Amino acid sequence: MTKPFYVKYEAPKELVDAAYEALTLASKSGSVRKGTNEATKAVERNQTKLVVISEDVDPPEVIAHLPLLCDERKIPYVFVPSKEQLGKSIGIDVPCAAACIMREGEAAGLIKEIVTRIDQVKRGTQ
Repeated sequence: MTKPFYVKYEAPKELVDAAYEALTLASKSGSVRKGTNEATKAVERNQTKLVVISEDVDPPEVIAHLPLLCDERKIPYVFVPSKEQLGKSIGIDVPCAAACIMREGEAAGLIKEIVTRIDQVKRGTQ
């Protein structure tokens, strides 16, 4: 299956796994916003540390604005393949198109690593 048009880069499996783990840790010890609308508001207000965007959203237009908005605000974002897994990692029983970490909690070190890896992947120096 081809990637949707809004996916700007291919996230390696280790980066995807780290993003899921960071969301799980932050949802338990910090603060996480769930859903496209909440993530969009957090990005617009520069309140988020990391945005996690699912690749399997249909229709893709629902989520396509988020990478552009994150780039504009210089907020790191990572793509993950499964909205079901994204929902599970933040502790909800339904799929989730996007989530963002507001307060890192115990995930602070992991988020720093993820942001560094995202920069490397975007530059092509992974």
